Amino acid sequence: MKQKTYNLAQLNITKLKADLDDPIMKEFKDFLAPVNQLAEESPGFVWRFKDETGEAAIDVETPFEDSMIFINMSVWTDYESLRAYTYDTVHSYFLKSRKKWSEKIDGHQVVLWWIEQSHVPTLAEAKSKLDTLEKNGPTPSAFGLQKIFEPE
Repeated sequence: MKQKTYNLAQLNITKLKADLDDPIMKEFKDFLAPVNQLAEESPGFVWRFKDETGEAAIDVETPFEDSMIFINMSVWTDYESLRAYTYDTVHSYFLKSRKKWSEKIDGHQVVLWWIEQSHVPTLAEAKSKLDTLEKNGPTPSAFGLQKIFEPE
């Protein structure tokens, strides 16, 4: 019997303070492509959600009612790879500086879940996982950064 192999999917959302063309968003917008490229070149990176042009998913239809919700969804081989990219690269600057560009969101902004290695998550699936985390707290099927579950 073949053993299933898993990857870690993640969705994070941000409520932007202004449209990306607004001058206060310039630094954020200017660094989207380089930070996304850094992710793609990072150890453990598998996939990220993109628009039709291959760029950050800015003008895509999302399952979120608020048009100012900016989404980032990616897949990694394991939590350690995601953690290293998030906190040990220039990406950490954008986390620390997020108040410049984003407003507080009630509830969870990040959800993680394990997927079979060949699976590509959808935005509807990711939104469902975020809703599950919000409703039930961390479980093996949807969890946040504070409590990491192992696959199966």
